[in-house]
Amino acid sequence: MSKKKKTAPACAPDEDKVVASSETTEKEKKKKKRRWRFGDRYEGRRLRTLAPMQYVVPYIMKVRADSQNLFEDRIRMDILDEYCAKKRAEGLTGFGVLHAILAAYVRTISERPGVNRFVAGQHVYARKNIVANMTIKKKMGLDCPDTVIKVIFDPHDTADDVYRKFTEVAEKATSDDTDFDNTAGFLRHVPGLFLRGVIGFLRFLDYFGLLPRGLIKVSPFHGSLVITSMGSLGINAIYHHLYDFGNVPLFFAYGKKYTVNELQEDGTVVSRRYVDLRAVTDERICDGYYYASAFKILQRYLANPDLLDSPPATVKEDID
Repeated sequence: MSKKKKTAPACAPDEDKVVASSETTEKEKKKKKRRWRFGDRYEGRRLRTLAPMQYVVPYIMKVRADSQNLFEDRIRMDILDEYCAKKRAEGLTGFGVLHAILAAYVRTISERPGVNRFVAGQHVYARKNIVANMTIKKKMGLDCPDTVIKVIFDPHDTADDVYRKFTEVAEKATSDDTDFDNTAGFLRHVPGLFLRGVIGFLRFLDYFGLLPRGLIKVSPFHGSLVITSMGSLGINAIYHHLYDFGNVPLFFAYGKKYTVNELQEDGTVVSRRYVDLRAVTDERICDGYYYASAFKILQRYLANPDLLDSPPATVKEDID
């Protein structure tokens, strides 16, 4: 009488596959680590497959003052107000337009990573992280000091992730001195003539990618974007210039809410509330077609903010 061979349960191989698949998915979510190559910088890798025109343009337009483009759009607030109210009801106290815009832009970068590039030393780089800078007041008042916060996001972040990361950094900055405060306080004691020399030396180091990492981490002039709320001051959005020091390629400003009476096709009039969003961009990092595509994606997420509650299905990586 032959003995039956023992076999593993039929579900075992499938369970192994599920575990392996899960591990692969988690690995895919993480950024691909690239080997450092000559010419790369601490905050980004040099792009070596740019089109000839994109390679030459930074040598023609050497500074951001020569390279600024102005863009204006407006955000419908009926849907966004409902979304912000929903997030606050879920426990995200203070969730507002700022967090929605940041979350939408982080998601935009996951689909159009080219807008997260920067120019330094006449070369174009892909930034490693998404870094949002913002000037905030420690307390609301004319004589209250300002400080700068830098928040690091990941392209997989949801709206909840963006809110929590931003709130954590902002609350810490308003309750205690930041690294930026300490650095600025030190420079304040340097005599003016020597300070000009110090800043000039820092520019020289930054051009060649030799600026100390500690300074890059606190500098408001290095990052993916700067965002400012004119609405919190009760005024309309402005076009804020870019800085020639550092490498920030985008400045967002949004204003106060306003109402527009719009005539519909059937002859009726509907009142809608809007917020103006104005951007100043560095045109050297990507062409107009790419920028237009990115801003359309941004507008789509602001018009459908519920999409920001789930992480993106895929995250695109910039060119080599």
